[in-house]
Amino acid sequence: MLKDYCNKMYGRDLSACSNEEIYVALLEMTKDLSKDRVSAEGKKKIYYISAEFLIGKLLSNNLINLGVFADVKAELEAAGKSIYDIEEIEPEPSLGNGGLGRLAACFLDSMASIGINGDGIGLNYHFGLFKQVFENNFQKETKNPWIENSSWLTKTDKTYEVQFGGFSVKSVLYDIDVTGYENRTNKLHLFDIESIDESLVWGDDIHFDKTQIAKNLTLFLYPDDSDEAGHMLRIYQQYFMVSCGARLILDEVKAKGCNLHDLHEYATIQINDTHPSMVIPELIRLLTAEGISQDEAIEIVSKTCAYTNHTILAEALEKWPIHYLERIVPQLVPIIRVLDERVRAKYDDKSVYIIDDQNRVHMAHMDIHYGYSVNGVAYLHTEILKNSELNNFYKIYPEKFNNKTNGITFRRWLLHCNEDLAAYIEKLIGPEFKKDATKLEELLKYIDDEEVLNGILETKKARKLVLKNYLKATQNVDIDENSIFDIQVKRLHEYKRQQLNVLYVIYKYLEIKKGNKPETPITVIFGAKAAPAYQIAKDIIHAILCLQDITANDPEVAPYLKVVMVENYNVSKAAKLFPACDISEQISLASKEASGTGNMKFMLNGAVTLGTMDGANVEIAELVGEDNIYTFGESSEQVIEHYAKSDYVAKDYYINDADIREYINFLISPEMMKVGNAYVLLRLHAELIQKDWFMTLLDVKDYIRVKETALKDYADRKTWAKKMLTNIAKAGFFSSDRTIEEYNRDIWHLS
Repeated sequence: MLKDYCNKMYGRDLSACSNEEIYVALLEMTKDLSKDRVSAEGKKKIYYISAEFLIGKLLSNNLINLGVFADVKAELEAAGKSIYDIEEIEPEPSLGNGGLGRLAACFLDSMASIGINGDGIGLNYHFGLFKQVFENNFQKETKNPWIENSSWLTKTDKTYEVQFGGFSVKSVLYDIDVTGYENRTNKLHLFDIESIDESLVWGDDIHFDKTQIAKNLTLFLYPDDSDEAGHMLRIYQQYFMVSCGARLILDEVKAKGCNLHDLHEYATIQINDTHPSMVIPELIRLLTAEGISQDEAIEIVSKTCAYTNHTILAEALEKWPIHYLERIVPQLVPIIRVLDERVRAKYDDKSVYIIDDQNRVHMAHMDIHYGYSVNGVAYLHTEILKNSELNNFYKIYPEKFNNKTNGITFRRWLLHCNEDLAAYIEKLIGPEFKKDATKLEELLKYIDDEEVLNGILETKKARKLVLKNYLKATQNVDIDENSIFDIQVKRLHEYKRQQLNVLYVIYKYLEIKKGNKPETPITVIFGAKAAPAYQIAKDIIHAILCLQDITANDPEVAPYLKVVMVENYNVSKAAKLFPACDISEQISLASKEASGTGNMKFMLNGAVTLGTMDGANVEIAELVGEDNIYTFGESSEQVIEHYAKSDYVAKDYYINDADIREYINFLISPEMMKVGNAYVLLRLHAELIQKDWFMTLLDVKDYIRVKETALKDYADRKTWAKKMLTNIAKAGFFSSDRTIEEYNRDIWHLS
């Protein structure tokens, strides 16, 4: 199979080709196989519009989904080659950042895998968010190029002229095949501009002239918005994405016979977070240009668009000053004003208006009023939206609100990244779990089987060794594979509370210095990027890197405690981290995490969760039972009450608790000052005492207590193996196949 492509492309046998040549041949072979899976579309299609699609490397994932991974692996081995070496050649697409983008990628995979006719629509970012490098214990942001002459991108002949205030740009559409597991192939549509100029970026960093829109529009994901030019660029990006997407959708439905009056019978547009919200007024504009009255156009769009809310943080719900929109998209402003006027005519409650008293346009409000569905992404999240954060809207539209607990593509996060465990599971219960993740529950019949429990422990040990070797090769960091791997990898944000884990590390360091050495060594692993303008988040990274330095170079501590910050955390590195993890850190402030999906990936790979009762942790706890998860901290109800009463004062904890004071003060200790920046450490120290918006000090003592319990329990290997097995067996609920089936059943209604 593969040898035929090598002969055709290079005139040489497979064994005589370089790994780079084989990679390109595999690209072509996979694209050809994907074409064979494109099936009849049917009448209606789902269009999933998102600013991010964190798709990760695609080669092996596509080979698995196409059912040829084992054959290709064997063919390469027979020629003296390794699929794993060839995987390393593939650049990771820089199309997303965190959970939002990874979820979108999982959803596309599941749509194709269960046979749903659905495509993604986004932007073709050239440099992504940024590539993270560490210098002098600081994060440095550099550009992250990934587009090569041979890539998964296929250029199409589809192009649109997009009009902004005062100028226009011409789009070009690239497609990436989305292969389903033993099913259909869908598309990820990525729009770019013809006039893109990569030389606009200065050197290797991420600085560029943000005002040259016709040259910079698709250079970066989430360009720095700490100034007006950055805010404006984000709006330009968002309108460009939805304008191209809306016209692509109308072109496709008209080609199927849609008369536009019946648009909702041909399309559902799922708005993933608020970034694509301008698709609503843009579609209304396009429909009126087709001769449809504005009133009917509004009605049509309201039956076509659905909105997914991904946050409980008010600051994350986008609000754009209307004078920005008047400059960038003047054609939309009259429509937005009409939409707002219609709301004002029906409701006296100012909190539900689209345009507020400060002349800011609330994107989520527009989505809720003029979409037919509003869903949260975990049970707790949806309940908080209904009862608190969006209660004013819930009272108006109770029928629109529904929950769709997030999921993950368990094939990528098990079959691909943990072959040892996947093969062992298949040996125990057969292959059906690959299509139906709920079959993993059959593992519970082995809960008292010592041979199986030992087998689960052996697969974990093997993956810990893989991670050890990877970190040594990529970062020259030595870790002990016999230590407990305690891992927190996710976007760096104060509400996710990496700073809480930092205080635990300080506690443990001080305990060891006092002579209280743990029975089993601990390796605390972090991985996270901080947004370039998010100063406190970058300060937390600095503190972690300083602790990495201190623990590595203290001979009294190093044998018992290791801190590692994984550089440039991404999907490929996640694939090494999730299978190796013993304790999964999910420690956000209760009521602040919408869902989380890393918690699900860790669980699937046999890690035990240490977390607050927040987001999907609540559902994990219900599934595995209290003996198989470690929970701590105040409840979401208690936290919401603290905010309502404004009665949490971090300084009181600092003054009144000598232990907490000791942990906090270590941030500005001689040990930290020796390896860190005094100004930055003092700023972080002050932040935790004077602000601490996400109540780190509220939960720190309980966190330490429960974490110490988990670390002690780890020593009972048989009981721990039972916890691992239970988590794996119960992870099937969190398959994104299940989530997508629920979206289709309750929102999309494809036949």
